[in-house]
Amino acid sequence: MFDALSGKLSDVFDRLRRRGTLSESDVIDAMREIRLALLEADVALPVVRDFIAKVRLQAVGAEVLKAVSPGQQVVKIVHDALVEALGGEGATPINLNAAAPIPILMVGLQGSGKTTTSAKIALYLKDKQRKKVLLASLDTQRPAAQLQLAQLAEHAGVVALPIIRGEAPVQIARRAMDTGRRESFDVVILDTAGRLAIDGPLMDEVKAIRAVAEPVETLLVVDAMTGQDALATASAFKEAVGVTGIIMTRLDGDARGGAALSMRAVTGAPIKLIGVGEKLDALESFHPERIAGRILGMGDIVSLVERASENVDQEKAEKLAARMARGKFDLEDYAEQLKQITKMGSLSGVLGMLPGVGKIKQQISDANLDTTVFKRQVAIIASMTRAERQNPAILKASRKKRVAAGSGTSVQEINRLLKQFDQIADMMKRAHKLGQKGLARGGLGALLPQSGGRRPF
Repeated sequence: MFDALSGKLSDVFDRLRRRGTLSESDVIDAMREIRLALLEADVALPVVRDFIAKVRLQAVGAEVLKAVSPGQQVVKIVHDALVEALGGEGATPINLNAAAPIPILMVGLQGSGKTTTSAKIALYLKDKQRKKVLLASLDTQRPAAQLQLAQLAEHAGVVALPIIRGEAPVQIARRAMDTGRRESFDVVILDTAGRLAIDGPLMDEVKAIRAVAEPVETLLVVDAMTGQDALATASAFKEAVGVTGIIMTRLDGDARGGAALSMRAVTGAPIKLIGVGEKLDALESFHPERIAGRILGMGDIVSLVERASENVDQEKAEKLAARMARGKFDLEDYAEQLKQITKMGSLSGVLGMLPGVGKIKQQISDANLDTTVFKRQVAIIASMTRAERQNPAILKASRKKRVAAGSGTSVQEINRLLKQFDQIADMMKRAHKLGQKGLARGGLGALLPQSGGRRPF
């Protein structure tokens, strides 16, 4: 996400950092480039004007121009302005401070991912807030919409309101709230119908449902990929039905990110959650300061640690670490490591949270680093016998052909896997021989092959 904007801003800041001192004209030139970068990223023009005015006012001050590291000072000013534009410090959670069952009304245009997002929120509240959630589809317009939500509810492990054919949306909303009260649900999520465009009947229907359900939250789902159209949609819903929060879907696929940067300023409603993938667990809280860090290439280590703690099996990780500390590492260990990595989602998304990776984003993309490669390698290892996994040296031509046939891969892929494994195993052995003191003296360089030897990757 934000790749295009991040790349352009990084270039601007790199030039500023290389200068020992900055003049007012240097800062003004940089502001012009930042302005163009924001406009190209589809940020709304009024938002860009306000943003640049705030940054320029602070960046040309004497305390910046005379600072020891003026370039770094400008980066800090831009970072703070980005955080403010995105909604300020800290995430804005879904409001659950109300008597149960808490009604949450989901609104948005057709195709924005509203139904899937309703199921994602249900799973999010069930797993992270320990809430008993009821999902109810009020979409009588789209064929099979109610059945789709029922199937998603089953995948999420929550209850879906039974479907009664012929009921109007308002009647379904009333029945959902009655069921929520009778069966002691904590939250009732009402998924309304969408349209291909904003129209009077759509808004009238949502208003009628809102009057019956009296929702604590009215969450608007918008597709980040639609850019300026997302802002127009958000403004219309905000004016008509009083949106309390926004959920942006497909933010992981939007290289520009202008809608996210403009949303708070244009609507006044906070972005509460973001969709970062198709899976039901691919939903994250929106932290403005973390997103600003990603945009400026500073990474997002906090989110990375949170994702790791949620997806990595701590017990298995500790056992693997203990084996590696003893210099033991076989293909079974390697397969377990690959499984842990794939649980954390797309590799590009994980790498995007690391500081400074923006600079090598294109190389990463060109290298085609994807979790599907890891899954194929796990399949290869699973097709081996236990003896082969523990002692890969016995894998000769005939065995490789058998493994390739069993895993649906090729002998060339098996050779690549074994080469990678050999390089990692060599590093593990070197680390064991060096010990903690040796590693402290030599750092990571001590683990790499000496000049003239193979490089690890």
